[in-house]
Amino acid sequence: MPIGAVLDLSGLVMIFSKRQTGLQPIENPCHQTKPLFRSWFQLLLLLCVVVFVLCYALSNSSVSWQTHFALQKHYKWPFNDKNKVYMSSHQVHPKHRHILIEIQTTTEPSTVQPVKTQYHQAYPRNYNFIMDNKEVCKQNPFLVLMVPVAPNNVAARDAIRKTWGKESLVQGEVVITLFMLGLSEGADVDKLQQENVQYHDLIQSDFMDTYLNLTIKTMVIMDWLATRCPAAAYAMKVDSDMFLNIDNLVIMLQKPNIPKTNYLTGMVMTNRPVVRSKDSKWYVSEELYPDPEYPTYTLGMGYVFSNDLPEKFVEVSKSIKPFNIEDAYIGMCMKKLGFTPTSPPDPSQFQAYNSKYNRCEFSKVITFILGPPQELVDYWTDLKKPGPPC
Repeated sequence: MPIGAVLDLSGLVMIFSKRQTGLQPIENPCHQTKPLFRSWFQLLLLLCVVVFVLCYALSNSSVSWQTHFALQKHYKWPFNDKNKVYMSSHQVHPKHRHILIEIQTTTEPSTVQPVKTQYHQAYPRNYNFIMDNKEVCKQNPFLVLMVPVAPNNVAARDAIRKTWGKESLVQGEVVITLFMLGLSEGADVDKLQQENVQYHDLIQSDFMDTYLNLTIKTMVIMDWLATRCPAAAYAMKVDSDMFLNIDNLVIMLQKPNIPKTNYLTGMVMTNRPVVRSKDSKWYVSEELYPDPEYPTYTLGMGYVFSNDLPEKFVEVSKSIKPFNIEDAYIGMCMKKLGFTPTSPPDPSQFQAYNSKYNRCEFSKVITFILGPPQELVDYWTDLKKPGPPC
């Protein structure tokens, strides 16, 4: 009702009385309280406006009050949908906390328990797997290839599936290839679910998938191997832009002198200085890592390890302050455990960049860093064509 109409209510009562009786208007007793009534009514109206404005502001904030409450309670918001995961703020990089999203998976439902940050941000058991394929390890694989890749990088995953990732029986040994993903702004959750239903090779955890979080991603890989696939003999962390001669790798691991425990190999890096230039993508502050040199480590493009190490890495990482150079961090874990990375039987097989494709050379190596995904498909197709490569 308009305010003016309400305020003139007593006046209408007087007019009505006059028309019905023909008498002079009788003074309404309510007139004595009219100023007081008007003051209280205006105060009540002002309070209603204030409440409305506050409610509107809260409903349009970047993080709703329900989400904020959930963050404070760390998963304790009382929802019963077992297919949904509600992420808490300690699991994401601070600048990405506005991307807290609700993930609904098509894989085996799991109940997410409330967790607190343990030890430090890179400790993998601070995070939860929201897409999983643990049943693949029922094959008792000899080798598990774990590929860290961005959620949106479907082209890289498809190129690997068409090339070295499609090899499931190599030199008589069972090999499986899996892709490790975090969360990413703009990722199409439905498409990821459909992709996993088709290939059953995606593992996703609820950390933010950024370059600065690569150490988290690597430690989550180690946790998955330790808890989902402990019976595998060996594993390899291999980047998504790599050429991998899987036959040569399995042949190397089958050699009788290759250790079955406490073994880490690849392109071994020694006496590498810590980059202190803030303009570099490899910058690490003295606060994060005070020593001037890293311990001996294997280059992150692709390193191979006996599968007893992942559980040991997870355990020893509790006491190692994280920094963002993931391969050097694994080297630090090795040092803390009292182990040293080992050079491969033929160090020339672990190559970084090459100037151009050479079929004979690619037939002898284990790794090469490549460019676009199509390059991998082209090189692999040529390598596998009939006829001797050299």
